[in-house]
Amino acid sequence: MKKREWLRWTTIVILLVVSLALIFNQQIKYYLVRTYHPQVTKQTVQQNNAKKAKYDFSNVQDLNLQSVAKARARKQSINVIGVISIPAIKMSIPIGKGVDNNTLALAAGTMRADQKMGQGNYALAGHNMAHGSRILFSPLYYDAKVGQKIYLTDMNRIYEYRINERKFIDASRVDVVENTPQKIVTLITCNATGSRRLMIRGNYVKSMQFEKAPQSVQKSLSKGYTNR
Repeated sequence: MKKREWLRWTTIVILLVVSLALIFNQQIKYYLVRTYHPQVTKQTVQQNNAKKAKYDFSNVQDLNLQSVAKARARKQSINVIGVISIPAIKMSIPIGKGVDNNTLALAAGTMRADQKMGQGNYALAGHNMAHGSRILFSPLYYDAKVGQKIYLTDMNRIYEYRINERKFIDASRVDVVENTPQKIVTLITCNATGSRRLMIRGNYVKSMQFEKAPQSVQKSLSKGYTNR
């Protein structure tokens, strides 16, 4: 009888845990992404830049609780090489090298192997969580506007851009991430349904040593992340 009673209560507890996970699926997923705060330093950026990465965006899957939990469990595999911040929309997230599923579950990802901040077309991809979310690239979809400033940093220098274009493009438009003679930044995320892509582009303005940038800019790039 005791064994049967134990099995009955174990089953009840398991069903309760599964039910709660299903009910709070979105909240748990958002929490796991929102609380990913890797330490980004000159040294870690230099080390991670030397590591290999994957750049096949066609293999990227939609985010679900399982993929986010997997990414958190394997967070050491995410090679963070900088931070992107758009203060006007309160968006500040780490930049990971490459566009594999683990990287994009918790960060923005570089879309080409030859990218360098402040040179050519620096292209980043990020998930739009939709439903009013403020994490990852979701703020781009809801709040990004022409004229806003974009800051990139490798913790050595800060690169300033200004948004000059916001448009929706077909998902097949891979040409927009190709390198260019002009110094620009290209940010790519999904629209609300995932059928198309939102492209945000900014023109290069200037670069500055990290320590010489305005304190407000330094803070947005180094004092945790503002995704909510």
